[in-house]
Amino acid sequence: MKNQKASKITISLLPTLLDVVDRLAKERSTTRSGIIAELLKKEDESAIEDLMARGYREWGAENLREAEEALGLTGEVVLRDG
Repeated sequence: MKNQKASKITISLLPTLLDVVDRLAKERSTTRSGIIAELLKKEDESAIEDLMARGYREWGAENLREAEEALGLTGEVVLRDG
């Protein structure tokens, strides 16, 4: 991402939000653009993590059902052949 050319944009913020941007930029030793980019990147990563977690939860139930079914099938073979 470092090799990509940045695009210049103009945004409008309420003074209270601009104060937040300035405070965060100062705390993290970066620019306004840097802090906004950092916050947007974190938001994007968070959205991806949420999507992955939801997928794991949804597939987890399906995987458990399949594992229990497979265990039942192999258990019958072990008991029958044992």
